[in-house]
Amino acid sequence: MVKAIRIYETGGPEVLRYEDIELPAPGPGQVQVRQHAIGVNYLDIYFRTGLYPAPVKPFTPGNEGAGEIVALGQGVTDFKIGERVAYAGAQGAYAERLNIDARALVALPDSISYETAAAMMLKGLTAEYLLFRTYPVNAGDVILVHAAAGGVGLILCQWARLLGATVIGTAGSEAKAKLAREAGANEVILYRNEDFVARVKEITGGKLCNAVYDGVGKATFPGSLDCLRPFGTFVSFGSASGAIETFNLGLLAQKGSLYATRPTLFNHMAVEGRLAEMAARLTQVVGSGQVKIAINSRLPLEKAAEAHRALEGRETTGATILLP
Repeated sequence: MVKAIRIYETGGPEVLRYEDIELPAPGPGQVQVRQHAIGVNYLDIYFRTGLYPAPVKPFTPGNEGAGEIVALGQGVTDFKIGERVAYAGAQGAYAERLNIDARALVALPDSISYETAAAMMLKGLTAEYLLFRTYPVNAGDVILVHAAAGGVGLILCQWARLLGATVIGTAGSEAKAKLAREAGANEVILYRNEDFVARVKEITGGKLCNAVYDGVGKATFPGSLDCLRPFGTFVSFGSASGAIETFNLGLLAQKGSLYATRPTLFNHMAVEGRLAEMAARLTQVVGSGQVKIAINSRLPLEKAAEAHRALEGRETTGATILLP
């Protein structure tokens, strides 16, 4: 028996139950991981509320974590017992241990701690596909990053600056704006006090942005489109404020023959060999210290509901992790 968070019916944070579950031996192609740290992401809230349907009920939420292998299933030859590993995209993370397909795992170098790995995998791999695969950022580009002090936002700010981009961020408070600036944002707009579209025009001298990375959704649309120069790219990768309900494609023509995309990490990870490429780039830049992972909240696993309330209330900055 292991401790885990279980969801029987979708709803608010109160549906997260901390209880004992029976964990079988890993099946063919699987390994069993004893978790040292678990990442908390807005994706977990989408599953908890039912915005993203879970394949079965009850289920254990969570899509990111790090730990050590304690058992191997039949046919697993690429890993060994005791090896340090991390993962993203495999549901069931809110538990002391879990069985996971070996192909979803990434070997964790000694230069990266379990806590850092649990905080960086889903958010860092998201930043990787946004910056290198969705709109590939080049030196001299100007980009807008919404929620720049969030877990993904802080990574985007640091990594985009390394690539030579000018980074404009948005944040909800001066404290969050300070974090975004420290992470590399050239300018930060306090969206609750300022019209972010007008400020982007002012900051760029009317030239606007090559790309907007928007994980907020409803609250920043269609303003994000007005921040783009002709042929710019609108990247919608999350819906923290709610989903964009309607999208008239004619707006893209009216606002300068814009491009718009709604990518997901899971689509990228499904491409053969891509996870290894993405993880190698991420572990290199984090392991070298060029990109730092900010962990600003650590809670025991049984306090998962508290973590969800803080994330939904936009009370967090950087990453939140759970400790089994």
